Amino acid sequence: METPRTGPVGETIDPQRHRALGTASRASILELVRAAGAGMTIAEVGERTGLHLSTARAHLDRLVDAGLLVKARASGGQPGRPAWRYRVAVAEAPAPAPYRALAAALLDHLSRRGHGDVRAEATRAGQDWGRHLAAATPPGREPVDTLLDVLRGLGFSPRRHRTADGATEIHLHTCPFLELVNRNPDAICALHVGVVRGTLEHAGASPAGAVLEPFGAPDACVVRLALPNITEEPA
Repeated sequence: METPRTGPVGETIDPQRHRALGTASRASILELVRAAGAGMTIAEVGERTGLHLSTARAHLDRLVDAGLLVKARASGGQPGRPAWRYRVAVAEAPAPAPYRALAAALLDHLSRRGHGDVRAEATRAGQDWGRHLAAATPPGREPVDTLLDVLRGLGFSPRRHRTADGATEIHLHTCPFLELVNRNPDAICALHVGVVRGTLEHAGASPAGAVLEPFGAPDACVVRLALPNITEEPA
């Protein structure tokens, strides 16, 4: 086990991060992704750097392993499985310890099973969890307010928005489960979708059409809801 060292001005040096940035290529890729804001796909990094896609993927995943980047499936509205999109990891407050432990245990359980649709099972588990969390919120509120309470309690720093066409969105400005996203992005995002749907169902709204778009905004993941129009929260 490696022991973190102390730098010349007292900051802690993480050996894994230090090694991840030990090549000019990875340091340059990190700066590229940081400048992109909304993140980049492997193909975009390859195009910008001239690296072969397999080389670009290896560098990006090394930065993910070091905790410098996070990745999630991009949503481009195209058929087939979306590409991975990478963005810079930011220092965020973690979710309450019991929630992190529960989510981690669930992901470990699903990974060990080795069969079935992990994303579908994570979504179903998230729905049960969302109903449970919603039951602890004040009754009689609008479904979106209940959902905001649940997401806020989990540490997502949510804000609701109205799009130009009047649709309802909730922007998640922090990811309190960041270390779990890096372990299994598909499953943890599916778990969060389930929490949203279970909360809406308990609050009396239809969960149909509720989707989570990772990196759907430059500084946030976006929950898109098929609900009546709302008024955007004041700043």
